[in-house]
Amino acid sequence: MSLLHPYLSQGLRITRPEPELEHRLASVKAVLFDWDGVFNDGFKDAEGGSPFSEVGSMGVNLLRFALWLRNGYLPKAAVITGQHNPFAERFAQRERLHGVYMGFTNKPEAFDAFLEQYKLKPEEVAFIFDDVLDLPVAARCGLRIMIGSAATEWLVEQVIARGEVDIITANSGGDNGLREATDAMIALLGNGADVIAHRTAYSDTYQRYLSERQAVASSIVRNAR
Repeated sequence: MSLLHPYLSQGLRITRPEPELEHRLASVKAVLFDWDGVFNDGFKDAEGGSPFSEVGSMGVNLLRFALWLRNGYLPKAAVITGQHNPFAERFAQRERLHGVYMGFTNKPEAFDAFLEQYKLKPEEVAFIFDDVLDLPVAARCGLRIMIGSAATEWLVEQVIARGEVDIITANSGGDNGLREATDAMIALLGNGADVIAHRTAYSDTYQRYLSERQAVASSIVRNAR
């Protein structure tokens, strides 16, 4: 049976055969996230901030652990956002992401800085995104997961036609589409049972991962332009 069957039956879409998605994921050494519309519903407060869900936060942590189990080392993880967002900064510091790149309306600039800083190739990056400004980055990444929604269905079809997405979630950012994305990636990795077993037992293996994660000092990069 398909590893993604539970998700496909609930509306998740894929644009490539599942074995190809597994092959692409096998090369992933880093996970990159857009913020608005991915961690939340896209609404901002007067200062340009937008929050996150603990459901999505747990998904991000479990995905990083799943990749750590597979690779034997901590995957790089970062956020790229067009706004100077204090919520994104606090999340990155709390969850010990490697970086958050804020104020980059031209997101390829931040992507190139991320690749250079961590000596990565574009095909080694999985990117979770939701909208037009993300497409120049999505076009270059090895695995592209778009957070879908009824409101952006026309855009989703355009992105599919452009060949810039591999997986489209059924749920929007405000309905925990990020968790759908991270859990689907763990399903493709095939080690979800181990991830849950180690995390719930707070095993020595999970504690080794957590120690490595907590040693990360988040790099906060602000674009002054």
